[in-house]
Order: sequence, then structure tokens, then C-alpha cells
Amino acid sequence: MKNIAQKLAEYSHALKYKDLPDDVIHEVKRRVIDSLGCAIGAFDSEPVKIARQIAQNAATPHPAPLPQRERGLRGFSGRERGERAATIFGTDIKTLPDLAAFANGVAIRYLDYNDTYLSKEPAHPSDNISACLAVAEAFNKSGRDLITAIALAYEVQCRLCDAASLRQRGWDHVTYGAFSSTLAAAKLMNLNIEKTVHALGLAGVANIALRQTRVGELSMWKGCAFANTARNAVFAVMLAKNGMTGPAPIFEGEKGFMKLVSGSFELEGFGGKKRPFKILDTYIKFYPAEYHSQSAIQAALQLRKKIVAQGFSLARDIKSIEIKTFNAAYEIIGSGPERWNPKTRETADHSLPYCVAVALMDGEVGLKQFAERRIKSPGLHRLIQKVGIVRDRELNRQYPEAMPNLIRIITKDDRQFSNKVTYPKGHPKNPMTDKEVEEKFKTLAKGLVSARDVDKILSILWTLEELKNLRKLFPTLSTGERGKG
Repeated sequence: MKNIAQKLAEYSHALKYKDLPDDVIHEVKRRVIDSLGCAIGAFDSEPVKIARQIAQNAATPHPAPLPQRERGLRGFSGRERGERAATIFGTDIKTLPDLAAFANGVAIRYLDYNDTYLSKEPAHPSDNISACLAVAEAFNKSGRDLITAIALAYEVQCRLCDAASLRQRGWDHVTYGAFSSTLAAAKLMNLNIEKTVHALGLAGVANIALRQTRVGELSMWKGCAFANTARNAVFAVMLAKNGMTGPAPIFEGEKGFMKLVSGSFELEGFGGKKRPFKILDTYIKFYPAEYHSQSAIQAALQLRKKIVAQGFSLARDIKSIEIKTFNAAYEIIGSGPERWNPKTRETADHSLPYCVAVALMDGEVGLKQFAERRIKSPGLHRLIQKVGIVRDRELNRQYPEAMPNLIRIITKDDRQFSNKVTYPKGHPKNPMTDKEVEEKFKTLAKGLVSARDVDKILSILWTLEELKNLRKLFPTLSTGERGKG
């Protein structure tokens, strides 16, 4: 019987652009727009600057040709090395594809505004896009090649998330990304089935991430963890392309992934003629916060209008705020003392008490609600202390098909206001329109990219399948940072 790595490699090798339905192609384009908007919006954040500087240190815009005798030792000829470079978003700097995948992956992920998938294991499948873009550019691929690779990455990561929980065993969800990003990169580098299996072994054996990334007071690494996985996936594929063999069987082996990480599981099939593609089941974020908070934020904003309309002050007149939620939300963003006293942006956007309190206080939840000054506001912290969170058995039964949060607010004169949101804006059952996706992109790019260039970028991305060479895309993404980190 074929093992899982062989099945994944065969599916990856067989998948063609012509196999993708129109709605899947369109959804991929929406996700590229959404992800690049998130990356542009995060351009000036400290972790993105750090990642960009690291990638710039290895920049190779015009490498000198290698002597003939050295070509076999380094894998690519001098000409190929010059071509095999990828752009760091927002700049004219080109670097090694794996480092571009890292720097750009940090940018896509850092604001916690890119898309999500929730199942036995949660994930941000658009995290794969940085690896796809870096390899597609470096290897002169077309828009159709890129679309196919992204659809593949979503398919594999989401199917793995359906198969087994990593979080419950102490591992981080980005661990599955080692396989999805590897398959996407291998497809873009035209690896055969055998070398793709080796690449899966190389990436899988060395990229097992601890869940400590998302526990307690969260650090900058929260937004970097998958980017590191994407970097290592691209590196693994480059090794396999040049003949490096990898451990096998990576999933079923005596000391393999199933034995030590995930537990036993089966993959029941992939998107194609008989099954819809998983990208259609993923969610675009309407607010820049962890996805389990999205319906709570929406419920709080709706409640605020009613409370303010009746003359109550959010700062003075609220006695208590109760949030009823499901187990995953309670465990990930609704428990632990740090959630009631966040000190970092990373903790604040993963704090259900903070997200609800700031929504009530400010009447909006955007990037400025997660600025350091806002996080430290004494008045906001006083409101946060009035938040209580309880698990609700009925709400838990609805998860993950729904994302239900119920908020009940009691005023000091014992008036009660309550609201429940089941499918937040951006959920497949309450999707954002194309116009709303565009507006999100424009808002994130404002002040960094000119309105004229924004329109040009959007025009290119909406017709991505017509792009013959991905290298034509990247000059439009410049924020004016030329040769600088």
C-alpha cells in the first residue's frame, strides 16, 4: 500500500490548473489580494523589519557567474543563481527564495489579519502564500502555476487539520505547514514524485513546532512561526531538487510523525471532481484579531450601538460583561491571566476580553486598537476586568461549523443587553464581497502605496491567471523602500 507521503506527492503531481473550478480560482485571487494587503499593512512593524533585514543580508541581485568547475558543487549555474531570486515585499531587494518566503511570510501573518481555517486543528492557510510567491517568482512561473500551487497548499493543510489535532498534543498548527508549503514549492519547482516524497521527509522531520508559541504572554514569534516553516519547506525542496534524500516513511515510520506528533489518522481524499476544494471552507478576517473572537467583536459592536443610544456610558455605567463561548475560544483566547492584562499586541489580538472591551469602548476594531498606547490605556483595562468568560455546552456543539459567541452586558442599574453572532462577517456562510476585500486591501495600503498603484495591483491580481510571468507583479508592490530594510 502507498504511504501518505506518496499519496500526497501523487496528488500534487497530478493536479493541474484545468482541474480547478472557477469559484476556486476566484477564491485564490481573493486570498492573494487579502494576504498582500496584510503584508503591506504590516510593513513598518518591528518583526517585519527584523525579518526583512535578515533576508536583505543574503540579497543577491546580480551574482557573479560561477566557474564551470564549481557549478556542480552549488547546484545552480551562475546564471541560474541570478534568476533564482525572489523579491522582498515592498522593496526592490531580491534574496534567496527561502529567505523571501520567511520575510514575506512574517509580513502576511504579523497583523493576525490573514485568513483562517478551523477544524480539529486551526490554521491560517494563507501562510503558505509567501512560499508560493517566492518560488513562483524565482522559477519564472505563471499566474496559473501560482494559483494551482496555492489551491494545493490550502487543500493539503486543511485536510491535515481535519484529520488530527496537534494543539491537543502540545504541538503548534504550523507543523502541518511543513507539508503543505513543501508540496506547493515542489510543484512550482517541477519535482517528480520521488523527489517530492524526499522533500516531504526533509521538511517533516525537522519542523515540529511547540505550542508554547501561543501560550501565556505572546511574543513576536507568534507571527513568525509559520514563516519559518515556509522558509524551511522551500529549503527542503531545494535540497531534494538537487538530490538530497529524506527520511521515510515520514508519517507512518517507527519514530515518525504519527507515532510522536499527531497520532494515527487517515486522509480521505482531496479536492477534485468528487470533492470540493477546501479553500472554499476557509474564512477571511473582517477584524485584525484571532478568528474565534470575530463573532464576539461583531456582537459587541452591535450591542454598543444599542447601549449608547439609550444614554449609557461604556466607561462609567457597565457593571459586568459576560461572554458565553465554545471550548476552543475559551482555551485559546479566553483563559489565563494574560488575557485580562495584555502587554503586547500579540497577546491583545489573542485576548477575548481585550477584543470585546476595546470594541465596546472604541466602537471599532482596526489596527489602531492594537497599538501599544491603546493596549496600555488604564480606562480600557478597567473595562477588561469586568469581563467574565464561561464555556457554553450548546455553543460548543455548533463549533467548528459555526463560530457562536453570546455577550450579555449588565449596567449598574441592572439593565441587561445581550446579543449573539453565529457566523461573523467573512465566514463562508456570511462572506465578504469582492468589494469588501478590495476595501480591506486599500485601507491596509493607505499611506504606504499610492492610490494609483493600488488600483494597478488590484487590476493585476484580479486577472492573475493571465499573467505569464510572476516577476511582472513585484515592481507594483513597492512601498518606495529601495535597497533598504
